Parts: sequence; structure tokens; C-alpha cells
Amino acid sequence: MIHIDAISKQHGKLLLFVEASATVFRGEKVGLVGPNGAGKTTIFRMIMQTESPDEGQVRVEKNISLGYFSQDVGEMAGRSVVAETMDGAGPVAAVAAELAALEQALADPARMDELDVLVTRFGEVQARFEELGGYGLDARAREILAGLGFDQDMMDGDVGKLSGGWKMRVALARILLMRPDVLLLDEPTNHLDLESILWLEGYLKDFPGALIMTSHDREFLNRIVTKILEIDGGELTTYGGNFDFYEQQRALGEAQQQAQYERQQAMLAKEIRFIERFKAQAGRAAQVQSRVKKLDKIEKLEPPRRRKVLSFDFRVAPRSGNDVVKLSGIHKAYGKKVIYAGFDLMIRRKERWCIMGENGAGKSTLLKLIAGQTQPDRGEVTIGAAVKLGYFAQHAMDLLEGSGTVIESLMAAFPLASIGQLKALAGAFGFSGEDADKPVRILSGGEKARVVLARMLYDPPNLLVLDEPTNHLDMATKDMLVGALSNFEGTIVFVSHDRRFLAALSNRVLELGAGEPRVYGGGYSEYVAQSGHEAPGMRA
Repeated sequence: MIHIDAISKQHGKLLLFVEASATVFRGEKVGLVGPNGAGKTTIFRMIMQTESPDEGQVRVEKNISLGYFSQDVGEMAGRSVVAETMDGAGPVAAVAAELAALEQALADPARMDELDVLVTRFGEVQARFEELGGYGLDARAREILAGLGFDQDMMDGDVGKLSGGWKMRVALARILLMRPDVLLLDEPTNHLDLESILWLEGYLKDFPGALIMTSHDREFLNRIVTKILEIDGGELTTYGGNFDFYEQQRALGEAQQQAQYERQQAMLAKEIRFIERFKAQAGRAAQVQSRVKKLDKIEKLEPPRRRKVLSFDFRVAPRSGNDVVKLSGIHKAYGKKVIYAGFDLMIRRKERWCIMGENGAGKSTLLKLIAGQTQPDRGEVTIGAAVKLGYFAQHAMDLLEGSGTVIESLMAAFPLASIGQLKALAGAFGFSGEDADKPVRILSGGEKARVVLARMLYDPPNLLVLDEPTNHLDMATKDMLVGALSNFEGTIVFVSHDRRFLAALSNRVLELGAGEPRVYGGGYSEYVAQSGHEAPGMRA
């Protein structure tokens, strides 16, 4: 279906591809992976024909429809969510628009002289609309929107009043409703909660067309893709299997390449020692010359390219008392919506609570209550002795000063730290070399999140309250964060939609939602085994 033939591409001084080739066949589900800036979005644009390679070509078979979801959703306003979704349904949307215009024309007394023509055309368009499944379009749009977390009131509400994250969901729904032959999805899970991710997972598994997607969600990739297309060092390399299999094969290939390189280096060193030892002896001149010629003919192997592994070690946090947070008789409501009615919870030292619940169940409210960002209507939140609290909010990135650079932001937070310490901190969170001098105002959402986390974790609290800390983080930063938090000696209360993060860090689960809050002993994996579902909204 899609053929990438010996493409080369350069952006300014950055060389993205050098004679790179790959093929995507019908029905394949492909994960597109590579470091930030490697060219993943460029590949999507080339497939969509909005960008061209400098050399080579990207060919898409004739009569193949493409649906592309990117992080740039454009303007949405002036109609309902369901109407906005239906407008993206491909050919049927254009037919629906003409059908609606014809209905208006038929009801217009001023156009009675065109009645015969209008009636004839209306019959033709109506037949085409029915052929394309148009009369089921509204129901299909609502089904997809419901899967992505919209209730009926939101579907019929003004799309222009939605937040950016919800507009991203509308943009995704438009593409899914289109049912193209090929889906191109660039980070589709970024703004989704766990229930919506699980719904999308099921949808894409059953999708009959081809799929090419990027995602920072390891579990999501593992469950959907059957092939990995890696971009690295200007090359495209294809691996059969899911993401975990790709990582194993990549590591195995690196080990083999390293072994070959080391064997060649040992051989070259031996030959050079012989040449250096005997080059001044006339009797050995022929042997020396022979070995010099041999070395000149050998194709020198390059050491394997190794991706930088981020690592961060916590400084020892001060010890808190054993009773870290106590919530007693908490009542909290927003208008008529009651979130908590007589809620009690005790959080003790070294516990790691993951908070589960559908949208509106009160997950973020609970974290805000603990962090002192909101107050209960009745009841009491008591913070224990010697507790030092660090709070990562969903919109923490908005609080960063935009005028300075990354390193200046860290210097402002820690004026007594040495520049060497702060550069090491920046490097641990993915800002090495020139990246540490980037102005904060131009950083992406994921980069800003890394700065906020670096500032919070350098002088570590002993109670971490984290509201979706993995949003927008790439896989390398997530892996670093999981490793660092696994060794953390304090207490953690967190919300996350990343299942690997949930399973790796939690040892207690609080499920909020319909009925009484429910506590599960053990972590997320035990919660799934005991409850029979991966998220509260996915009950059978």
C-alpha cells in the first residue's frame, strides 16, 4: 500500500534520512519509533504528500484513502461536537452537506421553479448517502465519541467551548469515523484517560485497514502493533513483532555488533603492534608491507550507536512520621455534584497509592485536598509530622517562567547548587548540551513537564502527590522516572493512565466512582486480578 523508496531528507543542517526504504502492506499495524527529532512526523507528512523527500519517493497506491491524526487540530467552533465529528467523515460528509443544502432548497418558495431539478438531484444524492451508510453516521459518531469519554450532553454541546485536550479527542473521533484504508496516528493517547485508551485499543485491534502510529505508551503499542519501523541515524529498519520484541532484537543486534567491533579492534591492534615492532627490520620488510596492505583493505567496523539512557538518583529525602496523611469525614461538592460524602482515608509512610476512577470521580480533587490546593466543605485533612510535600499538577507547566532558559530555571530554584550539579540534573531529565540553554517559552509540553519534575525531585520531598506525571513524556523519560521512583524512600499518591507506570510503582489502589470508595490491597496488577477490569469504567 505504502512504499518508501530510498528517500533522503535534510532539514537545515539536520540530516533525517539517507537512502531509507520501507513498505507497509494491507492490514498491517505498524509502530513508528525513534528518538525525538528523528523524523517520525516527517514520515507522516511524506505519506500525506504535504512534504517531499529531497531524493527518492514515497508512493501510496491509487484509490487508497488516508486518515491522519496529528497534535495540531486547528480551529473548532460554531457547531456541536457530534456535527464537528461527522464533518470529518470523508466522502459521506460532503454528500451529507449537499443533502442538507438540497433539503433547504426544496423548502424555499423562491426556488419553486427549480423543483423538478432539485427533486431529481435530491433522489440521486439521497441514494448515494444511503449507499455510504450516511443514515447510520450520527449513531456511529456518537458511539465513537462515547468510547473517547464524551457523554450525550457534551456531544450536543458547542465544540468551541471544549478545552484543548477534549478538542484533540474530537479530532481523533473525526479520523476514526472516516474509516480510511490507512490510519496515521501521531500520539493518539496523549489526551486520553485510561478508559478511553482501553476503548481505542479495542477499536484499533479490530480496525481492518492498515495502521501506522507513534505512541509513548509501551503497553498500548505492545497490544496493537505487529511490526515496528524504527528511525535511527537516517535509516529505516523493520522489525517483526511488538515493541517489547523490537527492544529485545535491537539489544541483541547491538550486542552482536559490539562483539564484532571488539574482535576487529583486537585484531587491528595485534597487526599494528606487529608492524610497529618489525618495521625497522629489513628481514621483516615483506611481512610488514603485506600486513600494511591487509589493514588498508579491511573495511573498518563502526561501534554500535547507543541511545543515551537517562538516569536519576534521588538524594535521600528527610524521613516523615509513619502517619503521612489522614482524611476524616471529607465532604466535597461542586454545585449539585457530590464528589465525597463522609470519606475517610489513612496514608502511611512508604505506601504508594494509585487513584483509579472515571472522569469526574474525584481523582484530581483528592490530590488537591491532600496538597492543600482546595479545601473540603466539611471534614479535615491532616498532614503528619515532618512531612515535606511535593505536588505535580496537570497544569504545573503553566507556572514556569517563560523568559529564562532551562538551566536558568533550575538555577533560580536552587541558587546554592553548583552549575555542575544543575547541568547533571538537566542531563538526567533529557536536557544535555545545548538543550539546557533552550528558552522555556519554546519548550514542548513534554519538555516543560521534565523541567517541573527536575525542580521537584532534586530537593526531594518525602510525600509526592502526582497528577498525571507521565502526560507528554517520551518512553525514555518514563523509564527513568519509574526507575527513580522505584528507589524512592518516601510516600507517593498518584493518578496516571500509563499502565506500566501504575503496575511498576503502586502498592495500594483506591477506586473511586459509583458507590463507596474501595481500597484494594496490593498494587495495580493485583487490582486488575481482583476486580477483573483494567479501569473502573471498563466493567463487563
